[in-house]
Amino acid sequence: MAGKQDPTLYWKDRKRILGLPITFTKYSVRENRLFYSRGLFNTVEEELLIYRILDVRLTRSFGEKLVGVGTVTLFTADKTNPELRLTHVKRAKEVRDLISRMVEAERSRLNIRGKELFGVADQDANGMTDSNGDGIPD
Repeated sequence: MAGKQDPTLYWKDRKRILGLPITFTKYSVRENRLFYSRGLFNTVEEELLIYRILDVRLTRSFGEKLVGVGTVTLFTADKTNPELRLTHVKRAKEVRDLISRMVEAERSRLNIRGKELFGVADQDANGMTDSNGDGIPD
């Protein structure tokens, strides 16, 4: 698009093998969204609104520590990706901290409290909730 600037890029990386970015899985965080794409010939691209992240977990196996990477798991209120793994990313602790800060800042900006997000993933398009999981809205 002519004349339109790209949103600010806060972080980007690729899934790494033995610490080297030689895969076709890419991650990036721009403004209030996290972008994820994978594949060379058949590409899947997804995006997640930052405020929909409920919890963040960092795991680092012994092998990951040796090559300087880690896996950041995002637990979200998103139906398509309730658990999104940013696998084998460099400086994983910094990535976890960045995402956590961005989640809090975006929720403050939108005036959203955490308790308002619980149950969001269980709502259908009409806002009806199925709390017991039987497929029939309450």
